Amino acid sequence: MSVVLGLYRGLTAVAEPFAPYVLNARLRRGKEDPARLNERLGRPKLPCPEGEVIWMHGASVGETLSLLPLVDAFLKARPAATVLMTSGTRTSAEVMATRLPGGAIHQYIPVDTPGAARRFIEHWRPALGVFVESELWPNLLSAAHEHGVKLALVSARLGEASAQGWGRSPAAARVLFSRFDLILPQDDDQAARLTTLGARDDGRLNLKFLGDPLPVDDAALSQARVALGERPLLLAASTHLGEDEIVLAAFEGVAHHPLRPLLVIAPRHPVRGPSIAGYAQATGLDVSLRSAGQPIASAQVHVADTLNEMGLWFRLARLALIGGSLVDDVGGHNPLEAIRLGCPALSGPFVDDWRSVYAPLVAAHDVGVVASSDQLEGQFSRALDGKDAATADAALKLIAEKSDLAPAFAKLQALLP
Repeated sequence: MSVVLGLYRGLTAVAEPFAPYVLNARLRRGKEDPARLNERLGRPKLPCPEGEVIWMHGASVGETLSLLPLVDAFLKARPAATVLMTSGTRTSAEVMATRLPGGAIHQYIPVDTPGAARRFIEHWRPALGVFVESELWPNLLSAAHEHGVKLALVSARLGEASAQGWGRSPAAARVLFSRFDLILPQDDDQAARLTTLGARDDGRLNLKFLGDPLPVDDAALSQARVALGERPLLLAASTHLGEDEIVLAAFEGVAHHPLRPLLVIAPRHPVRGPSIAGYAQATGLDVSLRSAGQPIASAQVHVADTLNEMGLWFRLARLALIGGSLVDDVGGHNPLEAIRLGCPALSGPFVDDWRSVYAPLVAAHDVGVVASSDQLEGQFSRALDGKDAATADAALKLIAEKSDLAPAFAKLQALLP
């Protein structure tokens, strides 16, 4: 073990008695689930299922959703197995509660202290652990390795800042990456960045290009279509703090278009819904709030502060701005969810976490890029006037070329007895 990892292990061991206090502080801020707090300490209430456990971990909503094709593939190939999905956020747990298929369960990832990591591994006894992107928890990886768990890092990527950080501790990076029996970077650029830090390179897999179209409640879709009538719907999907103002400023320029467009803002974190509605009302626009059961028929702006309804809005939208991209501290979100449902997509310029997906789409002019409210207003106006109303067909062809899971899945299967 490197000096840096040894210090990390020692400091987290000393801090472990204080973990409940930290979690309770997070609980008071709404960041933890009070009914499942023990999971974060490696003390789950659920018993370990009989048979093989295949463990998959993603940080939050986007990462866990990207793993769903692998969940389905493992359950089909190994029907006696149980897939254990872990993540660290309440929103991801709520989404997984509705999206995980039978044969899969969700748990919160334990805090990365030696004791919590050991308890988690000893309880679940996974045969394989699959981590996505850049989730590197030293104590958890060490506990899994020490207990003989095969480990894979898939759709692997490191942001520039993270790579520079690990580059200052090259011995620690080499040890940490050596825990993995299989590493599949997203693309050649990520492979070069990872191998510089001592990671192996076993091929390519970008889970972001995989996935089925988002589901929809057919009754809700029918009701929304009736309520909309002929009105066009403009969508701002998965917005973050600082983006709603830009979107609303852009919409004010087209709000009185003869077609009476409806702007739907679907915040990434639904708890922000009432504050967004209040800001929109202050601009003089008529606003409705979905969580309050308010209708869309008479509104100019509808704040969709609910979970699991993006499939509804993408099916209805004439154009969608994918949020997390107009501010520089998020990294972007998935444009393929819109494209798979035939909805043309726009993005802001800040998409570092999704650059491998956006780069070919933007180069092929299948996704537009806007950097200001004026530019977004121009795109809204063009969409309402029926200009640039291309379908997502070309983008769908590009996605199909990059979405073959079979070679990577065969390598994952080879890690299991």
